[in-house]
Amino acid sequence: MSADTEVEFRRLRADQLRARAAANAVAIIPFGSLEQHGPHLPVEVDSLLGGEVALRSARKMAARGEPVVLLPTVWTGVSEHHMEFGGTITLDLATYTALAEGICRSLVRHGFKRLVLLNGHGGNDNALRCITDELTPKLGVPIIQFTYWHAAAEAIAAELETQTALLHACEAETAMTMALRPDLVAKDRIPAASQAMEYVQPGPYRWRTLAAVSGSGVIGNPAAASAAKGERLLEVISTRIADLLCNADMWAAPWRAVV
Repeated sequence: MSADTEVEFRRLRADQLRARAAANAVAIIPFGSLEQHGPHLPVEVDSLLGGEVALRSARKMAARGEPVVLLPTVWTGVSEHHMEFGGTITLDLATYTALAEGICRSLVRHGFKRLVLLNGHGGNDNALRCITDELTPKLGVPIIQFTYWHAAAEAIAAELETQTALLHACEAETAMTMALRPDLVAKDRIPAASQAMEYVQPGPYRWRTLAAVSGSGVIGNPAAASAAKGERLLEVISTRIADLLCNADMWAAPWRAVV
């Protein structure tokens, strides 16, 4: 891959990154987690899938002529609700916020003016929304934040057979992991995944651990997963995100009053 088509921040030289900043490149920061994913999936699922979605999206953007760089995935997040199962690394909110601000502040100091916080873990949702609210006026640049399965909800639902949305260690996450790292999927353990089909319900918010609603740590139906379905999901999700981030009107919309 040539320097002109390379999108990964870590693979570019400092002078190349200065040139991308001068070209007003979109800087995408994927946020994942390291947490339990039931009896059949590795703990890196959210970081693995979020990072792959971000990489495919960035490459699609570059192919359309949109300047873009992709930061390495932030591999841990806000996962206290998974701690009862073990295999989980979690950060407190203050540490997580400071980490995100340090990354964003570094990018802005280097001249990047369009930042994307691309989330791949449900437990990060509230934190990243608040971080975006705080950092946008503090750093003085537009920041876009979203969770990939919300941004591509309709496309995901169209590919699923037994769920209406991506859940946790479920039909969708299991399928995408099968497509990317089949060696890490313990298929013989999928029958041990007792299925809870709902975790967050509409109405008043109440924090609960995942173990309180799912004895296996799974929300959804991993038995319906396949590698072919996972590849389709990765493609439709990344296409939707590339469409979103290449939308000039979204970036042009003012985030403060123009005086």
